[in-house]
Parts: sequence; C-alpha cells; structure tokens
Amino acid sequence: MEKRNVLVKNKKILQSSYIPEKLPHRNDKINEIVEIIAPSLNKDKPSNILIIGKTGTGKTAVMNYIGKELKKADPEEKNCSFIYINCEIVDTPYGILYNIANQIISDPSRRIPFTGWSLEKILSELTAYIEEADKIFIVVLDEIDRSFQKNGDDIFYYLTSINDQLKSSRVSIIGITNNTKFTELLSTRIKSRLGEEKIIFPPYNVNQLQDILYDRAKEAFDDGILAEGVIPYCAALSAQEMGDARRALDLLRMSADIAERNGDTSITEAHVKSAKSKIELDAVSEVIKTLTVQSKLVLMSVIKNTEQGMNTMITGDVYSTYKFLCEITGQSVITQRRVADLISELDMLGIVHARVKSFGRAGRTKEIELSTPKELISLVKSDELFKDIDNYKPPKQTTLI
Repeated sequence: MEKRNVLVKNKKILQSSYIPEKLPHRNDKINEIVEIIAPSLNKDKPSNILIIGKTGTGKTAVMNYIGKELKKADPEEKNCSFIYINCEIVDTPYGILYNIANQIISDPSRRIPFTGWSLEKILSELTAYIEEADKIFIVVLDEIDRSFQKNGDDIFYYLTSINDQLKSSRVSIIGITNNTKFTELLSTRIKSRLGEEKIIFPPYNVNQLQDILYDRAKEAFDDGILAEGVIPYCAALSAQEMGDARRALDLLRMSADIAERNGDTSITEAHVKSAKSKIELDAVSEVIKTLTVQSKLVLMSVIKNTEQGMNTMITGDVYSTYKFLCEITGQSVITQRRVADLISELDMLGIVHARVKSFGRAGRTKEIELSTPKELISLVKSDELFKDIDNYKPPKQTTLI
C-alpha cells in the first residue's frame, strides 16, 4: 500500500456498473423508452419492450438510469414499481419468480421460500400479491437469452400471461438481449406477447467512446494524471471491438491500476498496452478453465509435443500423444476425427493455430501450432487432471517438414 501512488479519486466511477448522472449519446434511446413506460406513473400499463444490442452499448445502464428516475417521480411507489433481474445470474423460472417476489413482497409471513414450491404455487402467490398492490410493475429481464438457452421460453409465458388473471394491477416486461436473432428463437405465442416494441441500441463509435471516457475521467482523476493520448487510445481499441463501452472503461480502469501498482505518477499509453494484454490473457484464461476434459487432453497433447521441439505438428502427431495421455489419466479415448474437431474448436478460441494442408490425392491434414502464452500453459499444467504426468515424455514422433 505504501508503494502504490493513488491516482484514482473514486474507483467506482470507472466501473461499468456505475450509473452516472448523464449517459452520453443515449438520450434518444432514453426518451424512446420513457415515452413508452411513462403512462405507468398514471397506473396505465405500458407496452412490453424488447431491447436489442451488442455487449457494451449501454442497454443495462440506460434501464438502470430510467429505474432511478422512475423512483424519483414516484418515491413511495404508489403507482409503479421497477424490478430488475439479471438472468445471467438467476436463470431458472423458479429463481426469476422468487427474485421478483422478494423485491415486491414486504410482508415476511408471505415471503416465498428459496426452494420447495411448485412453479404453479409460486406464480399463484405472486399474482395474488401483485393484484393487491393495485399498481403497475415494470419487470426488466436482462440477458434474457441466457434463461432461454437453459430453460426455453416458459418464464416469458408465465410473466406475459399473468395479466390475464389481474384486474387492478398490471405487469409490463422489458427484455434485454445482445442476440439480434433472439425473437426468431421464440415460439409464436411468446413472440407477439414479449416483443410489442423493439428498440435497437447501435454500437458506440470512437468519438462517442471518447466522450464517455472523458466524462468519467473528469470525476475520477485530477488534472495532469492522464497523458493526452490515453483516452483516444482506449476508445480506438474498444471501437475495433464493436464499440464496447465496457471494454473501454475496463481498459482505462486497469491502466490506472497498473500505474498505481508500479508507483507511477501518471497514466500513459504504455499502461493501456499492458492493460490490453492482461484483459486478453484473463479472457483466454477463463476459456481454458471451462474446457471439457477431452479438450484439455488435446490441448495438453499439443503442449507436450511443442515442448519436445515439435513446433509444427499434424493431427496424427497430436492423436498419438493424446492416446498416451488418456492412458495415464484414465480417460476414455475418442476417435481421431473427433480429436480433429476439438483441434478446430481450440483454433476458433485462439488457443492453438490450425491450418488445413492439402497433399492432393494423398488427402488433407491440419498443421497445428501452439499459440497460447506461457502463463496459460502453466494454468493448463496445474489442472488436477494432469497431476500424474509431470515426468511424462511423449514418444518421439516424425515432425512435419
């Protein structure tokens, strides 16, 4: 702590979850949504809304901002209540209904238990409580495609059909998704109910990202802390990744953190470059942690061959080492064709580099190279699966020339 030179006055401001007083370049979307949901302040049900946009385009920030403004307009929530659920965290129908209930049921004796009820019972109790409240409930389901992937569209049916049983109160659904083709996945009965109004959030361009970062930087840093090129560089890197504002904020925040840890007095473009490398490394690290056992075995086979001097190898080389690793680890052996498929998947993830090489009438194979940084190779080796292969050396094989 003594070594750190504190450069950020308020670290919360650089978090993507922080909701500022102003949201640059999203006034048009805020106004569009507000025009739809404003009638809820007079106890009139607004249309359901489906908000679509890529990651980091301000969808969640805009809805949380509107939620704060609704509570300012109706502080005692006599006419409407705003409920936010992140379906990436809560992705089961029971969990979603339970979380909605917990946000609106104030009577402890009527709280719905964490588990143990049928969906019909929890829905019946929730409907009864909503009816007694005599107001509009705006339920925001963020990352709704996550719930759909796991459970189908049942939860959307429950929530959109709840109004059929209500007389005094009403429920309005606002779904948020980064899947532009999400509505195509829904059944016909849900599609018309859920997507009454669609609002598209376009990616930010480089100038808009700069404005967002400059607004945050005014509150987060004192004058002279940021070098002149830091914000344009963060914005340019993020604009290349489909205009992701979260990415831009992560770069700026991590650059500041690296500068503080180094004991530096200012933040420069060199710190941004370090932050970019670390973010990319962390992203690949998460991917490696979630690989299947068979994919880990294939990757370790490539690593072992590379360590033996085989910088470029073919599928057969990988498969030979893979079979030995399966024997050592006690795993079942899959076919060479399936291993080739797993190599292609690792290639798509950027963990290995595989290119198809044709031998004319003799057929085709893959030339494979390891493209994983040393830090991630250590991560793979530390996996519990490979605890017994520290001293293992694959048999010498013929390297492709």
